[in-house]
Amino acid sequence: MAEMTRARAAREGRRAAQFAKFRMTELNLVPLVDTFVAIVFFSLATATVGDQMPVMPGVDLPNSRVGETALQELTVGIGATLTLNATPIMSSRDAAAVVSDRPNEPLLIPQLYTVLRVQADSLRSVQRLPADSSLKNPLAIQGDKTMPYSLLARVMQTARLAGFRNVSLQVNRTEEAAAAPASPAN
Repeated sequence: MAEMTRARAAREGRRAAQFAKFRMTELNLVPLVDTFVAIVFFSLATATVGDQMPVMPGVDLPNSRVGETALQELTVGIGATLTLNATPIMSSRDAAAVVSDRPNEPLLIPQLYTVLRVQADSLRSVQRLPADSSLKNPLAIQGDKTMPYSLLARVMQTARLAGFRNVSLQVNRTEEAAAAPASPAN
């Protein structure tokens, strides 16, 4: 019996020695938490914020809580008039009603296309790009809240045909609650 207990004790000793390397005696989380707090603090303190692009005259932008602030870029304003960087091009009513001069591109707005094409060609010559290549330069669209989506679709198609592939829609950024909860249907 003494041999059995010695064998058992030896076996338990070997087992304890084998699994001792897996035993953690202490885990100190304070330095880890301090490091994460420091990283968050410095990332928030050094975050860069782009300059807010001025809103085109006569354009009442919708509001948004999510998104980035506007960067310096070409801006098409769609209010009572269609503008490019605050330079009037034509009235929005005329832009919505004008017929495309290209039968295979029915959404094209000819006057806006001409102005955007001049800007695109200028950017291409500065960047030494081929004549019909698409541009990486951003083009922002500031559309009035009351703007019809059909006009927005035409402006976006015209910008794409002029060579702008990076088109963004701008809204006012607010800090209000996202949305009021929906009321139950009666």
